[in-house]
Order: sequence, then C-alpha cells, then structure tokens
Amino acid sequence: MSDRRDPDALLGRAGVRGDPQQDQHFLVDDRVLDRLPTYGTEFDTSHVLEIGAGTGALTDRLLGRAERVTAVERDSRLADFLREEFADAIEAGRLDIIEGDALAVDLPEFSVSVSNLPYGISSEILFRLLPRKRPLVATVQKEFAERMVAAPDTSEYGRLSVTTGHYADCEIVETVPPAAFAPPPAVESAVVRATPRDPAYTVPEEAFLALVRGVFTQRRKTLRNAIRNTTHITGIERPEAVVEAADEALLGKRAGELAPEGFAALTELALEHGGVPRGE
Repeated sequence: MSDRRDPDALLGRAGVRGDPQQDQHFLVDDRVLDRLPTYGTEFDTSHVLEIGAGTGALTDRLLGRAERVTAVERDSRLADFLREEFADAIEAGRLDIIEGDALAVDLPEFSVSVSNLPYGISSEILFRLLPRKRPLVATVQKEFAERMVAAPDTSEYGRLSVTTGHYADCEIVETVPPAAFAPPPAVESAVVRATPRDPAYTVPEEAFLALVRGVFTQRRKTLRNAIRNTTHITGIERPEAVVEAADEALLGKRAGELAPEGFAALTELALEHGGVPRGE
C-alpha cells in the first residue's frame, strides 16, 4: 500500500509528539494501520465513523475503503492539521472533521465505526456507541478487550462484559504490541470487533442496564445483599419483595457468576415486584 500516507511523516508534518499525560499514543505501525479497516469491510462502509483521528494515519486508510468518513478529534491543533492535510477529501464531500470531545459532540448516523480509541475513555465511548447498534472495530487496551469478551464466572467478567454482550457479539481479532505506537504505552493493546445483534431475552433496556450497573458495584456480595444495597442505582423501591420472589439459588450467586439471561430474569422480578417502572 505504497499510496498510503506514512504515519511518521504525518507526525512530522503535524509537528506533534504523543503525550501520555493527555492519553495520546499515535498508532504508527503500517501493518496494523492497513489491517484495521479490513476488519470492518464485511459491514456497510458507506459512512465510517472514526473516534480520535489524531494525525490521520487511520483516516487515510479508511478513505481508501469507505465512501465517506467522519473523523472526531478533540485536540484543536490536530483538527486544524486534518483539515489542511485532507483538504481534497473534505472538498470532495468524502471527509467530515468534527472538532470536540467524542463524549459530548453530536455524532452523525454512521454505518460502521473504526477507531484507535483513547484508552482513558474507551469505556465511556463504547457505552455511547454500542446503543447505536452499528458494527464497531476498535483498538483498546488488551485487558479492557479481555473484559469485553469475558464469559461468566471468570475474573475478567463484569459490567462491561454484560453490557457489550447485550448489544453485540464481540471478539478479539488481533493483539497489538506497545512498539506499534508513538510513544509506546505501558500495556499491550488489542483490536476488538463488535457485531450488533438482538439479545436472547426481551427486557426493558434501561431497567436491565441499571440493575447490571448496580449489582456489579457490589460484586463480592451475594445478589441478595447486592439487591438490598443498590436501590439508589437500580431504582428498585421494594428490594425485599424482589428477594422474596427470587429463587434461592439465584440469590446465593454473585454478580460475576450470572449470565446475561440471569440478569434479564432478575430485571423482570424487579419490574414485577420491586416497583421499577417498565418504561417504553
């Protein structure tokens, strides 16, 4: 792919260096950059969303495969550089630059998201993107990726695992060494791919996610105690009624032992007996 922009040359033209204090680790390995867009090509690439575009090394490769790209960049210096570097693509209507915080700006409709995510806000960004029910490809910390794909009753399994699994099938498609970044982070990274699908259960989403969030704040306690102790998060008004209605074997489990279907069943009990509004 000799027609692709060199990532080190982009850093030089932008006149920037990555700042770990600002969560800036630029992906500079050509091989990884070339592979990242391919993990999304089985999906609709008519409009690709990229979060944290940096100096545009991945943006450049996405433009080689997508009809249109929207790139979000928080750093004003880099946003200005992207507008200059990719002026032709912008003028042709194939690239839009959104300057601002990806957690605060209005995001457009998109067909797939492919990003090298800022590590510090990976969780918040994914919790924002996953409900859009569009495919995602993202480079994140390896430990974070392992939590996304973790199975119940493992040390990595938690709120992130259940929430991700509620929206999508998630897989790790590649691990990325620190040397692929400038400056190298202190940890390994991984590329994850999330393919949206409907869960195997039907339950009001807001109530389900609130219950998952609540009981995982007390993951070392049994669900019996977690239900009683987290009403300020779950919205359960009558916790004792939920405990009374639940199966004893279920109540003796801890959050990390419960599959998503178990959380859905517990949510139904909270809706039926605990005073949680069913919503839409």
